Amino acid sequence: MAVPKKKTSKSKSRSRRASAWQLIAPGVSSCPTCGAPKRPHHVCMNCGYYKGRAAVEVKA
Repeated sequence: MAVPKKKTSKSKSRSRRASAWQLIAPGVSSCPTCGAPKRPHHVCMNCGYYKGRAAVEVKA
């Protein structure tokens, strides 16, 4: 059975675990109807359109 030659330091093991906690900015695309920024595959919160048709009624 394999046994490590050296002890893994606290900073090495903690930095390896910390890499899973990175914050990643969500992807943003522009709405083809109104041009406002929106998340991909989501209804536009500005105009209420999704895939070229009205999906949600937006109150002004």
